[in-house]
Amino acid sequence: MRKILHITDLHFGRYHQPDRAAGLVRLAREREPDVVALSGDVSKRAKRNEFAQGREFVTALGVPTVAVPGNHDVPLYRFWERLLQPYGAYRRYFSAELEPSFRDDELLVVGVNTAHAWTATGGRVWPRRARRLEQQLRRSKGGRFAIVLLHHQIIPVPGYGSPKVFWNAAGTASALAAGGADLVLSGHVHMSYLGYSRVGAVATPVLFSGTASSSRGRGPDQHRNTCHWLEVDDREILIERLEWSAQASGFVPVAGGAERLRRAAE
Repeated sequence: MRKILHITDLHFGRYHQPDRAAGLVRLAREREPDVVALSGDVSKRAKRNEFAQGREFVTALGVPTVAVPGNHDVPLYRFWERLLQPYGAYRRYFSAELEPSFRDDELLVVGVNTAHAWTATGGRVWPRRARRLEQQLRRSKGGRFAIVLLHHQIIPVPGYGSPKVFWNAAGTASALAAGGADLVLSGHVHMSYLGYSRVGAVATPVLFSGTASSSRGRGPDQHRNTCHWLEVDDREILIERLEWSAQASGFVPVAGGAERLRRAAE
């Protein structure tokens, strides 16, 4: 069995709530996940100090962490930096890798960067990157449970306010299906939602988490901070929704918020 903590949209900087970040560190130390999946928007405005705080946070988690950038991790107002070095601060102060991965005997996590230099809110995956993703999954999956981690929405999220998906979402979905991805973890919408990316007879679960530590939850997650705990064995996937509790000073399971999905046969 493998244990994964899925967090997203930390937004160090304005609207960040440090007690939530501290709660995530305690959660990781108590439950000891095999890996933490961070699906983008480490920062609010792609500032050096925000990324430095994010790096300190990841170090404090004390477990392997796979993180991809989000649109907020690209400078919005610093035009020349946005044009010439959109990931300069991210690479220097948070992570040199934009598309990291994790692999052990049972689990594969592949990061895909959907942000880009000219993004304000939307994302994209170039067709050639989608083809490489399919090849990467085919080459590395074996009998492993394969997770693809990205920031933007590959499927529409009800209640988000915009039905848009990232550019070339359909091509990316086809690559996921052909490569044998078992689960997609995403963020961006600041809402918890479980849906499916459907390509022919293949339905790949797509799990969105709400913001883990900013005060900008949306829709049903307004004024809430959430994350997901996943346990994967050879038969099923347990998805447990956790929510910040001021009373408990930590993240606690939501009543009725656990789902079990049967794993697809290899």
